[in-house]
Amino acid sequence: MSEDTPDPKPDVKPDPGPDSALDPGQPEVPTPMPKKRTPNLALRRLKAGFKPSRGQAIVAVVLALVGGVAVVQVRVNRADDGYQNARREDLIAILDGLGQNTRRLESEIADLEERKNSLSSSADKAQTAREQAEAQIRTLGILAGTMPAVGPGVRITLNDPQGKMTSSNLLDAIEELRDAGAEAVQINGEVRVVASTDFVDDAPGIRVDGKKLVSPYTIEAIGESHNLAEAANFPGGLVSEVTGPQVGGTAEVNELESVSVTALHAPEEHRYAHPAPSPTK
Repeated sequence: MSEDTPDPKPDVKPDPGPDSALDPGQPEVPTPMPKKRTPNLALRRLKAGFKPSRGQAIVAVVLALVGGVAVVQVRVNRADDGYQNARREDLIAILDGLGQNTRRLESEIADLEERKNSLSSSADKAQTAREQAEAQIRTLGILAGTMPAVGPGVRITLNDPQGKMTSSNLLDAIEELRDAGAEAVQINGEVRVVASTDFVDDAPGIRVDGKKLVSPYTIEAIGESHNLAEAANFPGGLVSEVTGPQVGGTAEVNELESVSVTALHAPEEHRYAHPAPSPTK
């Protein structure tokens, strides 16, 4: 190689200028692909937890029913607490009263069914209905105190030598007899006791339905004599109240096979209440 021959230069590519990107001969820079979202498994599980399944719904209904039964049982137990501390005599008297009311209601049901059958089978239904209406009037007359009555019952004599008995004592006695099934009651053979009878203190004595009564007070009541006597002798009842230190009197209870209640109540004419018309079918 001669000295005048220049040395070969390395093959160096020219540096592309700023305008080289616009050269259509150059390849374009690839656009990056969007990243896929990673599913939020925790959020998905939380949503699934709030959406109850069929089994969970059934369990919730069962728990609601059990809760309702528990509430009812608690209320029943609370209602029974009043009887847990009651004395044996009190419970016996309560049961006797319930039994008496049950027997009376069963008797009324039997009478009504007998009337219905009689009206359905009677040839002269008008006459049968009239007879039953008259019997009903007699029954209502006894209850209203407008007709005399006779039957088994008791006679209770209350002595109040110190004049300490009040109208509330006498009213309590009447209510105890009514609770025991008394159907007709009179006091001192002068006053018939009905639903509207009032008792007012008028010392010495008690004014009943406007008529003043004084000791001794004689109460005559028609009903099942044993039940009426037990109601009067009930511990803490009429006899205990009269013979106790608050009144200091005496009480005598006699069961009788026949008691006549002859005092009558004079009903007052109603100023406001009138019979309602029969409903039309």
